Amino acid sequence: MAFDRRHMLKMLAAAPFAAWAGTASAANERTALLLPDEPYPVNFDAASKIDPRYRRRLVPFNSSEPAGTIVIDTGQKFLYQVRENNTALRYGIGVGRDGFGWKGETTVRRKARWPTWVPPKEMREREPNLPVSMEGGPENPLGARALYLYEGGRDTLYRIHGTTQPWTIGKNVSSGCIRLLNQDVIDLFNRVPVGTKVIVR
Repeated sequence: MAFDRRHMLKMLAAAPFAAWAGTASAANERTALLLPDEPYPVNFDAASKIDPRYRRRLVPFNSSEPAGTIVIDTGQKFLYQVRENNTALRYGIGVGRDGFGWKGETTVRRKARWPTWVPPKEMREREPNLPVSMEGGPENPLGARALYLYEGGRDTLYRIHGTTQPWTIGKNVSSGCIRLLNQDVIDLFNRVPVGTKVIVR
């Protein structure tokens, strides 16, 4: 059966309000799709590689934070984008491994599509084989998008970004960054303006 791009775009728009598995056919989930305006394919099979509870969905969420705020629960491995009427859009995430977790309040000061990865000096000291930098692309560990987190005017070096390892969603795996499925980070990227408050708990 021929793949219908318009049908997929409609599903992308609807996906935040249901589990991804409930909106995409098995055939489409196995498709790496080159979306309009995307220089690289996005693998929609990724959602099948994670625990269903970590799939993107709209959930009840009581918060005193204004709509648009991002609240990250590192213990439960969820990122919430606060919405109106005591709801939030919830995404499954991967978080910092033992010794690399952190908490605090930050702000999105920069956004990038298919970002360049520049491992911090400390990371390269721990892993000497890492490159000084890597251009954006399907093999880049930052995935399809990155949101750069600042505290005051200081770059924390932490990012909310995509991943080339979808099976790590729901796990403590990173050096402190927050990772999402590529299709999820694209969705979040489109909803989050520069200046958004991010609370990490």
